[in-house]
Amino acid sequence: MLRIILFLATNLAVVLVASFTLRLLGFDSYLQQSGGGLNLTALLVFCAVIGFGGSLISLFISKWMAKRSTGTRIIETPGNGTEQWLMDTVAELAEQAGIDMPEVGIFPAQQANAFATGWNKNAALVAVSQGLLSRFSREEAKAVMAHEIGHVANGDMVTLALIQGVVNTFVLFFARIIGSIVDRVVFRNESGHGIGFFIATMFAEVVLGILASIIVLWFSRRREFRADDWGARLAGTSGMVGALERLRSESGVPNQMPDNLQAFGINAGYKEGLKKLFATHPPLEERIMALRSRAS
Repeated sequence: MLRIILFLATNLAVVLVASFTLRLLGFDSYLQQSGGGLNLTALLVFCAVIGFGGSLISLFISKWMAKRSTGTRIIETPGNGTEQWLMDTVAELAEQAGIDMPEVGIFPAQQANAFATGWNKNAALVAVSQGLLSRFSREEAKAVMAHEIGHVANGDMVTLALIQGVVNTFVLFFARIIGSIVDRVVFRNESGHGIGFFIATMFAEVVLGILASIIVLWFSRRREFRADDWGARLAGTSGMVGALERLRSESGVPNQMPDNLQAFGINAGYKEGLKKLFATHPPLEERIMALRSRAS
């Protein structure tokens, strides 16, 4: 079953709601005034506005959604030695990476995991699971935090939003072309657009949106290797490899991070066959081999 990450789910909801609302309000100005077909230039502009609007809204609310979805508790004042160490470590790594201190939080999950999100690298959130803090060594936990800081410093969320905006634009564009063809060929509607157009368009938006997510998830997998490089640079290759090996050894621990947030984490289940196309993370074995090959 496809695990839709938080960003994709929020984006899809925003885009579909915006598209449907604008259609009801009569803002489909891409239709030819003569009612004889589609104005492709106006259609492309219309789809770009909705498509990029959806991805940008998803980006701006990503931190808020992440906190609510995981139950993350933001550390305002450290309550114990572990929390103080975590705050100090993130502050040190952020300074090394050249970014402002992000918000730091802990979420209640026994699986070892962590995530980073936020609309701006200088206004980010880095959170770690209680399970990771309890079982990982300080060196391994620092490497995990360095990996997440790498996501922030790379501006992965902004890049993801831009890629998603492009994907949204073409999904909406081709969905309406498909809807127009179905309306003309199947429903024989020669005057304007009838119910066939709207039904076919909505169905095509959902199907094409799921297929297009393969592109976004490919980017999600590639960014893990870049974040691993940052982790090795900031916390040492041995620490980063050790953290990934520990994650691999704990693969049997039940995953308590919400399915729709797994692309933001350092650890996620691996899929086989065609499901690999919808995986948010590459196999841990590949990540470990990549780090070792670059270190040799």
